[in-house]
Amino acid sequence: MTEARLSIIIPACNEEARIGACLRSILDQEGLDQGGDSAGALQVVVVPNGCRDGTADAARGFMGDFAARGWPLTVVELAAGGKLAALNAGDDAAASPARLYLDADIVLGPGLLAGLLAALDRPEPVYAGARLKVAPATSAISRRYARFWQTLPFITRGVSGAGLFAVNAAGRARWGRFPDIIADDAFVRGQFAPFERVLVDATYSWPISEGFGALVRVRGRQDDGMRELARLHPALMGNFTDRPSRAELRRLAAADPAGFVTYAAINLATRLRRQRGGWVRNR
Repeated sequence: MTEARLSIIIPACNEEARIGACLRSILDQEGLDQGGDSAGALQVVVVPNGCRDGTADAARGFMGDFAARGWPLTVVELAAGGKLAALNAGDDAAASPARLYLDADIVLGPGLLAGLLAALDRPEPVYAGARLKVAPATSAISRRYARFWQTLPFITRGVSGAGLFAVNAAGRARWGRFPDIIADDAFVRGQFAPFERVLVDATYSWPISEGFGALVRVRGRQDDGMRELARLHPALMGNFTDRPSRAELRRLAAADPAGFVTYAAINLATRLRRQRGGWVRNR
């Protein structure tokens, strides 16, 4: 297989309703020309895993459109569900050492891939992302939570990596196979010091969980993932420097009292339910 400039790996579990928008947003990307031709710039690997719907067929339906742009689209089906196995299977099928790991419910904004390719084009290890924008939520609770959450330093000062992160060849060499771990995105982000992270001036749409219960479940899984990461890979924790101080939280709370109350309520409910275990995905 001809080596692409960037391999995009998309694990997908029961994402028939969302994978189309994700793939269309990749097809809509411009500015990838090299020598006047964008053919060969990208390779896309979709990894449906444990699906009970038509995710794989929906992805295959885009093969002709991708072929027309000179970007091969590969669908690697796994019978069993599991994001880590899907990420590893995607890596096995990747043609480029530079990788973009992308959730199947993400929609890319204009210029994002061109920005990532430019950011990754350097010999030293780099981790790159873009500016996260929460997609409009139906639930009022989710809207308030998202409004406050987007003001936290994790989002405003750094490269969050939520749902989307990219590494160049030297960056991908920082780790081998994805380990059996909850927080795969934090595991990768922790491999890089803040000065090795690059924020591209482009946006992507990220869906928030809908409703109080779903927010609590997802927040609990996130917290469990960070505790597991600290236990299994303590050396990585020094690279997480964008947690809010109490003074910052007070300032943000004063600016958005309703959003802060919702955020605090989700945190409290998460702590109260932690002892039950069994966190699951939001859908």
